Amino acid sequence: MGFFGNIKKLFKNDIALNDPKAWSSAFWNTFGSQTPAGENVDEYNAMTYSAVWNAVYQISSTSGSLPLHLRQHKARKTRYATENSLYRVMHTQFNPFMTAKIGRECLMSHVLTWGNGYAEKVTNGVGDIVELWPITPNRVSPKMKNGEIVYVVRVGNEDVPLKRDKILHIAGFGFDGLVGYSPISMARKNIGWGMAMETYSSNFFGKGTHPGVVVSHPGPAMSPQAHDNLKRSLTESYSGLGNSHKLMLLEEAMEIKSLGFSPEDSQFLESKQHHITDIARWFNIPPHKLKDMSKSSFNNIEAENASYVIDTILPWAIHLEQIYDTQLLSRRQYESGLYFKHVLEGLLRANSKERAEFYKIMIGNTMMTPNEAREKEDMNPSDDPLADELWAPTGNIPLSKFSEYLSKNQNTSSVKTEKETDDIDDNSVTKNGKKMRLFAT
Repeated sequence: MGFFGNIKKLFKNDIALNDPKAWSSAFWNTFGSQTPAGENVDEYNAMTYSAVWNAVYQISSTSGSLPLHLRQHKARKTRYATENSLYRVMHTQFNPFMTAKIGRECLMSHVLTWGNGYAEKVTNGVGDIVELWPITPNRVSPKMKNGEIVYVVRVGNEDVPLKRDKILHIAGFGFDGLVGYSPISMARKNIGWGMAMETYSSNFFGKGTHPGVVVSHPGPAMSPQAHDNLKRSLTESYSGLGNSHKLMLLEEAMEIKSLGFSPEDSQFLESKQHHITDIARWFNIPPHKLKDMSKSSFNNIEAENASYVIDTILPWAIHLEQIYDTQLLSRRQYESGLYFKHVLEGLLRANSKERAEFYKIMIGNTMMTPNEAREKEDMNPSDDPLADELWAPTGNIPLSKFSEYLSKNQNTSSVKTEKETDDIDDNSVTKNGKKMRLFAT
């Protein structure tokens, strides 16, 4: 999009030229979004590049799919706070039109592109949050006013200021107190390079004779009309990918010489492969998640998936949990023991044999109850009350029965009995009915 294209974009979005956002977005992007590769890159068209799309989709969909629970830790016990309205908002339904998964995924995709995710908080009559509505970041301008952050939201032709307690703001990496850094802006050169290669490959295969050729005529110079007719005939019959393998008929001893080169010869495919790794580096994601399997195998794919969870998803999960705790929960609620927690165990789930061994160790070392293990396997809990108790490693019995077990077994030590020997001492034996000494006295 050129200079005048950006001006049209301003009027299309109802932004006046005297609006500060016009100078901070459209005019800046007129020059700033133009990459050395010749491609204009912004948060919208960057998503047309497959590597960027897949990186944003992978992280945001994984984050949105993780079970998120509002829990309460009180009196050394932890429970799900399902009665709180926030539990339903963050676990089930964001608002009447969006599920919690879609809403959280939407906010995460905004963070991964613009560097910030915003949502308006809707409360009921008593101040409880009952809905969250995502706002596209290009419509929000955080400002510092009288020592407080105010979010100015563009609605049509009007700027609506909202206080901080009305906005959920998820800032990405590089947060300076107001906004996070846009990954798309930071990676603009690399993304523009990849988009330029896509444009080149489209032109390479979609335009011109494939491969590029020169046709020479041995006779005298052709008339302009004959030249145009020959050019039109060759272009219509043999130009384009669909005509690349047709039989070419030449007249009057004309010769054809190929001037083209293959993408492999110019290391085109290798460059595209390298660029996928480059995009993966920007989003801190393993290349195999972007469908680059050149360095993956059946032997290391499980380790790479674990690395994806630990190095990519876990930091984001902790980041989101702390933002939810501080921006969605009141101070009183947080001090009462309420907190948000993602469940990541499903992403690290091993095979059946390894999971069974894990549960055996956890239950056998008083770290998990049988019903807790059944819950992690999506199984119905056992009705036996003992299934909700921790089990002692000795005897494999519930802890509540452990004292009874000890009392029964503490006096059951082995007792040696003396055998009657008919007055035969230790130094004699009986042979043929007679007592015989083993050692002389």
